Amino acid sequence: MQHAVRGTQSVLGESNGGIPSDQQAALDDHTKATWQIVREKLRSEFGATAYRYWLDPVALITVEAGVARLGVPTRAMRDWVTQHYLDRIQSFWHSEDENVHFVEIVVILSSNGNGKNAAASSNAATDHSQSAKVGAARGRGGNNASRPGQAANEVDTHKSYGGRSQAPVSGGRKAIGSMSDDGISAALDPRYTFDNFVIGKPNEFAYAAARRLAEAESVPFNPLFLYGGVGLGKTHLMHSIAWHIRRTQPHRTVIYLSAEKFMYRFIRALRDKNTVDFKDQFRSVDVLMVDDVQFISGKDSTQEEFFHTFNALVDQGRQIIVSADKSPSDLEDIEERLRSRLGSGLVADIHATTYELRLGILESKAERLGVELPQRVMEFLAHKITANVRELEGAFNRVIAHAQLVGREIGLEMVQDILHDVLRASERRVSIEEIQKKVAEHFNIKVSDMHSARRARAVARPRQVAMYLSKQLTTHSLPEIGRKFGGRDHTTVMHAVRKVDELHASDPSLSEDIDLLRRMLES
Repeated sequence: MQHAVRGTQSVLGESNGGIPSDQQAALDDHTKATWQIVREKLRSEFGATAYRYWLDPVALITVEAGVARLGVPTRAMRDWVTQHYLDRIQSFWHSEDENVHFVEIVVILSSNGNGKNAAASSNAATDHSQSAKVGAARGRGGNNASRPGQAANEVDTHKSYGGRSQAPVSGGRKAIGSMSDDGISAALDPRYTFDNFVIGKPNEFAYAAARRLAEAESVPFNPLFLYGGVGLGKTHLMHSIAWHIRRTQPHRTVIYLSAEKFMYRFIRALRDKNTVDFKDQFRSVDVLMVDDVQFISGKDSTQEEFFHTFNALVDQGRQIIVSADKSPSDLEDIEERLRSRLGSGLVADIHATTYELRLGILESKAERLGVELPQRVMEFLAHKITANVRELEGAFNRVIAHAQLVGREIGLEMVQDILHDVLRASERRVSIEEIQKKVAEHFNIKVSDMHSARRARAVARPRQVAMYLSKQLTTHSLPEIGRKFGGRDHTTVMHAVRKVDELHASDPSLSEDIDLLRRMLES
């Protein structure tokens, strides 16, 4: 593997990028200079090592009609560059040349021994390479420049799923995947589709609800509220819904964005005295998707506007999809009327992953990327890395990248060696949020009571136990723990720890509760 990666660098690097000479000659000096500036910016931002391994092999193929097409030698490299660097390539390029609105990465082959390039036809390379593209919006309100053969504001992604090609759908709609600061909708990840979502017991209900909503012609339930911990698949399902609607019902307008961006756009509308346009934009869509709604906790003005937008869309029979890290009833500093609205539709939770689900995710990812990972290694990773799917996939990528770049055979010893820091952290990783949830369940109180000002004994004692366990089972400092418990001072946490220590020794019943909770959290 080491030879394969390094061998392509001489072909795909800064000389001719593995592109036929006639195609290379077609690039004008301005385009070549712009690409060189982009490369230098990437080298400066990500460092020499990352640049040498991942960015130096990227070659410029063509720039036509506002689309820059780049080539890489392998599917694994394309996926890695798309995931980690494509946004910055897009941003740098657009800042240097406003006429480039899309960046497309495709897999190309290096020259054979006779010097004839196997990727002489860039169109053929695109058709068979699972290309990844990101579009940049221009102008206010997401008014993008048009893509060749498509209507304005549309982002094209051609990706193969399970061997069957799914071509993009043209429909004269606003782009779901706009990447510009002025675009309403955030970018959609082409990997996040229903086909790529691995289903298991922890997420099967949320998946079924998302799929039903995406396939429905009318509104089946409103809103759909997805909640769960970090990296469990909420964003994946939201992107999947948006992709599915875009492909099957291109006449419907969809906005997907984070609650943070919603707040940012609202504040900007207030500043510019342009709230009428803001309301028109958000209240005229068919599907509004807002990720991480917990972000607007305590933001009264934003909550007010979101509440009215919510009501306007529901009254018009438009679909709303929301995600958060907690259920509607457990969201803090959210107005009661908004909390009630959020919980009025279908609430679907995504639980922590099981061993079987984690193993299935690794097997699916290996198959999708066309890489071989020994079964024992996948079982080891699924058993050891339990925090969330994002961390599991990160470990997988790290193992594959190391094997490709260093040429080392993948085995248990190699995995333990290169993932020593991740494995060490996973052995003792318990989050404060998990502790609060387990303690609240055990003592039959609400999770929100952990952050409240209530001082009743039935609430205060479990809260102290949770603080005590947070000190014992996490590496967080006392001030950090205090902030997680409603912004309390570190001296309050110190008092709670001392008090529970005393009760642990003198109260057999409470001592048994603490030991049980500790075993549950450490298992």
